[in-house]
Amino acid sequence: MKVLVKRLDSALALPAYAKLGDAGMDLISAEDVTLKPGDRAAIGTGIALAIPEGYAGFVQPRSGRALKEGLGVANSPGLIDSGYRGEVKVIAINLNQGALIDIHRGDKVAQIVFQKVEQAEMELVADLPESDRGEGGFGSTGH
Repeated sequence: MKVLVKRLDSALALPAYAKLGDAGMDLISAEDVTLKPGDRAAIGTGIALAIPEGYAGFVQPRSGRALKEGLGVANSPGLIDSGYRGEVKVIAINLNQGALIDIHRGDKVAQIVFQKVEQAEMELVADLPESDRGEGGFGSTGH
């Protein structure tokens, strides 16, 4: 699958896989941002994408920064639709209640995973088919 990428900031690296077999490509911050505990910010990545129709990009936290610093993606996963052509931004959040998180231009700030997606067709019915689970949810099957 090919994803067309437009550089909005020529000094930054393009998204890339860190290792062979990785699912996510690293996204790089195009700006310096300091997040206080609980703060959110839309962080530019310096790129715009043309994702093929039938696919989407899902922006997710990087596990190391999430564990070590508490850096998350507020709308995780963030969704980049195939028709979107603006700058890819990461809606970052500081989940560490005891420390600032400094994000520097050029830092790996999140990752993007590309996946095939289907368009659904809604069909109105009076009743849904039965299932083993039924209406159970929100922890109904135990811890």
